[in-house]
Amino acid sequence: QVQLVESGGGLVQAGDSLRLSCAASTRTFSRYAMGWFRQAPGKEREVVAAISGTGDSTYYADSVKGRLTISRDDAKSTVYLQMNTLKPEDTAVYYCAARSLSFGRTLTYTAHYHYAYWGQGTQVTVSS
Repeated sequence: QVQLVESGGGLVQAGDSLRLSCAASTRTFSRYAMGWFRQAPGKEREVVAAISGTGDSTYYADSVKGRLTISRDDAKSTVYLQMNTLKPEDTAVYYCAARSLSFGRTLTYTAHYHYAYWGQGTQVTVSS
């Protein structure tokens, strides 16, 4: 079992930046692919970004390309989501997710059913 704890959400204005963090309770963090998802009120959960176990491969949703950056620090068992030039439509609860890897450490995973472990979520609200 892996526990994930997100932090860094908050209320910001359009154009501002935030950095979300997700700390994992595992010493074998490099054996997990990680993803960030978000869910806005009345909408389905959607993938925002994903990173492979090696950290060499990343994926971004079209809506966030060029504004958000996912990264990982295996020594700290933490994945980050740097969010720049935030827009009101980025308002949502942001979740991090982890997938244990027995192979495919260079792959990214973008569907929610790929992930077995989820954090509790952190609210991001962007005012116009």
